[in-house]
Amino acid sequence: MQQQPLPCPVIFGEVLFDCFPDGTQVLGGAPFNVSWHLQGFGLAPLLISRVGTEEQGQRVLAAMKKWGMDCRGIQQDPLHPTGRVEVTLQDDQPSFDILPEQAYDFIDPDLFLQQLSNQAPPLLYRGTLATRSAVSQKALAALSSAWEPPIFLDLNLRSPWWQRASVEQALHTARWVKLNDLELLMLLEHKAKTEEELVKGAQSVCQRFQLAWVLVTLGAKGAFLVTADDKTHWVEPQPVKVVDTVGAGDAFSAVMIQGLLQDWPLKQAIERGAAFAAAICTMRGAVTQDSQFYAEFIADWREA
Repeated sequence: MQQQPLPCPVIFGEVLFDCFPDGTQVLGGAPFNVSWHLQGFGLAPLLISRVGTEEQGQRVLAAMKKWGMDCRGIQQDPLHPTGRVEVTLQDDQPSFDILPEQAYDFIDPDLFLQQLSNQAPPLLYRGTLATRSAVSQKALAALSSAWEPPIFLDLNLRSPWWQRASVEQALHTARWVKLNDLELLMLLEHKAKTEEELVKGAQSVCQRFQLAWVLVTLGAKGAFLVTADDKTHWVEPQPVKVVDTVGAGDAFSAVMIQGLLQDWPLKQAIERGAAFAAAICTMRGAVTQDSQFYAEFIADWREA
C-alpha cells in the first residue's frame, strides 16, 4: 500500500514530571514540551511516548486532551511509573536527577505501528534520553525504518544517560540538529576555547555528519546556526526577567520545527525561536495553558 503523508510532525520520546524543591510538579520532558508548543501553534503533532497507569499518567492524558492533543501515540504501562525528574536550580540554571526504569523507557513499537503504518510524517523529532533503554531504542528504530522520515535531533544530553557511540549514531541519521554550547563542547571533547572555535566546531559536526544545519543555543548569550554550505547566522539574546530556564531549548526547537514545515528563512526562524524561548523563561515551567500566549506569536509572525 502506498504511504499517505501525515500532515503533522511526529515527536518521539519521554513524558515526565519536573519536580521542583518547593514541591511543585510540572509536566514536561523535552518531546512533550515540543509537542505542546506545536499544538499551541496549530500544527497538531503526534506524540509517541509511554506513561504509567497511576495518577500521574492520568494527569498527562487529561492535560493533553484538554489542550486538544492527539493521544493515540501515548501508551499506558501497568508495570512502570510515569517519568519523574528532580530539578534543582542554581543561578537560574537547572540541574536534573533523572530517575531510571520509567514508563518512557518501555515504548512498544507494535502498538503505534499497528495504528500508523500507512502514514508517513513530514518530520520526526527525537532526543537521546528515551533511547537510553534498549526497548525504546528498538521502538525508535522501528519507527524510523517504517517511515524513513527526515529527523530533527534535539541532543539533550543528560548525564549519566548517554554514550558517545549512540550519540554519534543518532547524528548520522539526523538531518537537523539542535544542541547547547555545553553539549557541543562535550562532542568536541572540550577542545573549543573561544567563540570562534565553537563555531568551527559546530561546522565540523555539520560536515562530518552531513547535516543540513546545526543550531547551537548559548543561554543568555543568544544562539547561532551553521549550515552545510558554511553560512553562519547569529541571534542576539532577548532581555527578559527570568523566572526559570527549564524548557527554553524545547521552545526554541518547536519554533525551528515550525520554520522547517512552513519554509521560513533560517535567519527569521532562529530570531523567532529565540524570542519564543525568551518568553518561556518568564514563567515557571516549560509550557503554558494560556492559548493567548501562542496566539500573540502567531499573529506577529503572520504580520511579518
